[in-house]
Amino acid sequence: MKRRQFIGLLLVGAAAAMAAPPRGHAEEPSRTYRLGFVIPSGRDAPPIVAFFDELRRKGFIEGQNLSVVPGGFNVRDDQATDVAEALVKAAPDVIVSSGIPTRILQRATRTIPIVAMSEDMLADGLVASLARPEGNTTGISILSPELDGKRQDLLIEAVPGARRIAALAESSKATTPRRLQELKDAARQRGVELSVIVIAEPEAIAPAINGAKASGIEALNVLATPLFGSYATRRIVLERAAALRLPAIYQWPDMAEEGGLMAYGPSFTDLYRQRARMVVKVLRGIKPADIPVEQPTRFELVINLRAAKAIGHEMPAGLVLRADNLIE
Repeated sequence: MKRRQFIGLLLVGAAAAMAAPPRGHAEEPSRTYRLGFVIPSGRDAPPIVAFFDELRRKGFIEGQNLSVVPGGFNVRDDQATDVAEALVKAAPDVIVSSGIPTRILQRATRTIPIVAMSEDMLADGLVASLARPEGNTTGISILSPELDGKRQDLLIEAVPGARRIAALAESSKATTPRRLQELKDAARQRGVELSVIVIAEPEAIAPAINGAKASGIEALNVLATPLFGSYATRRIVLERAAALRLPAIYQWPDMAEEGGLMAYGPSFTDLYRQRARMVVKVLRGIKPADIPVEQPTRFELVINLRAAKAIGHEMPAGLVLRADNLIE
């Protein structure tokens, strides 16, 4: 064999090896993979639709080689234990979870892979480390509370005449007393008084916002917590702020697209696409312990000018120019 032919064969073989998935890491053509959920969102919520679209792009199609264990959507925290126990008995190939259910699932199984999402996977004790999660759990650390201060700055800039604003917080460790004090100190340095409104349940959201407006609050920073971002409760926050003509900023850009005045953070829909890609890795045979915890890769400032007009608020031109996305 001539030297040139020999080298050509080597190059072809190397290219084929690079293109092929690692041994044991490819889906089996004749197999139907089973996926379980324990999440507060509904099956038809836009992020979940995007999740399944991403799976489809990667070759996992519901009704063909993928099936979903029923009963895992729209799960409230008080239902999580029963749902998690039933799901573990069903033994899916992967479980997708968020918030409190993840810890319940970890107690129920040490073998079924879990792809979770929380504000801080490490601080919440769900993984041993970000680079090497260990155990049967990996996922995404949102780290959105780290952006609460940035959102407060943007809100103060958006309502330049405001002297009294409020932060809507959930009574959980998602927003620590130290972080709240940091927000107060930062507001004071800009000549603004910050009141913190702490609530524990969805039923308290509307009365809390009503009370804030009645007390003279001029703008609202809706802090990053699972309670305010959940599809089951976010409409309450959005509708109350709009009804009271109260300028507000939110954690998820999706919420500005749904009618909120402005938002800064990672796209909830994009995070579900990102999580779908992690699920694909597990379905292809990679252990969760070998999949590093991921974080959001993109943060967006979204301003809804239509919402601003509806509440009679004029957004500063400089802030509008810096927006990544304008809704007009």
